[in-house]
Amino acid sequence: MPLFWRISLFNAVVLVAATALLLGPVTVSTPVLLTEAAILTVGLVVILIANVLLLRVGLGPLRRLAHAMTTTDLLRPRVRPKVDGDGEIAELITTFNTMLDRLEAERALSAARTLSAQESERHRVAQELYDEVGQTLAAVLLDLKRVADQAPDEVREQLSQVQETTRSSLDEIRRIARRLLPGVLEELGLSSALRSLSDEFTGPSLTVRHDIATGLPDLGDNADLVLYRVAQEGLTNAARHAGARLVVLTLERAGDAAVRLRVRDDGRGFDGSDEDAEGAGIRGMRERALLIGADLVVGPARGGGTEVRLTVPVGDRVADPVA
Repeated sequence: MPLFWRISLFNAVVLVAATALLLGPVTVSTPVLLTEAAILTVGLVVILIANVLLLRVGLGPLRRLAHAMTTTDLLRPRVRPKVDGDGEIAELITTFNTMLDRLEAERALSAARTLSAQESERHRVAQELYDEVGQTLAAVLLDLKRVADQAPDEVREQLSQVQETTRSSLDEIRRIARRLLPGVLEELGLSSALRSLSDEFTGPSLTVRHDIATGLPDLGDNADLVLYRVAQEGLTNAARHAGARLVVLTLERAGDAAVRLRVRDDGRGFDGSDEDAEGAGIRGMRERALLIGADLVVGPARGGGTEVRLTVPVGDRVADPVA
């Protein structure tokens, strides 16, 4: 029976019972006797308790649904509210769950298109850096060398400094281009790409260690790219924002049905409880994880620091999300 009719029927029963008592042999003296007051008080308390219990039981599913509405985040999929209650309440919860399914599907499609556009733009910019800027600086280096060979000694030292500056700029441009377009990922695979990425971030102020298991299952190009980008973002956050001195990158099996990537640093730490504190980088990682049906956790690491943990299921995933 719908909640509306249950409440109405209960109140009708109460009113009928009260009317029967008034029309029956029971009377109330003037002034009211102590026993009569006690009977009226007990009757009123029973009616109030019954109403409270009825409303609490009947409106419980609505309270749980309201909590789900206030805590739902499309980037953090949660278990759907259980469909319980009767009539309109069960229909409302079912409608809400259907709406969440549709919103998540639309969000995934929109994110896939956005990330695909980002990857295409990365590819274009990296190609231009390689073909245009890189070749131009390489030509400038050759010209500087030729001029330095013919220049007098007092000018040759200055030209040598300009050569070193140009060579450093060329190396930096190549490094940026490699991060934008990880050619080693396509050529040598995920394991080699992660090792190369670890070496790129290792420097005087940061040490990156990697522990990559062998014999991992083939996850597909899309999952490999997501794993690479999440590792790249995790290392970037550790180097730029966490003030870390040591980062450990791990790629391993997580049971028989998943592969897990972990990026753990010893920096300032991030508890992951404040969603508003998450920057575009972490939200981008969450969007990428959703596209391949992976589970992403960003939070405090054991012993201090921050840990990024991405668990990718082995099997069917969303097709072609970021190609």
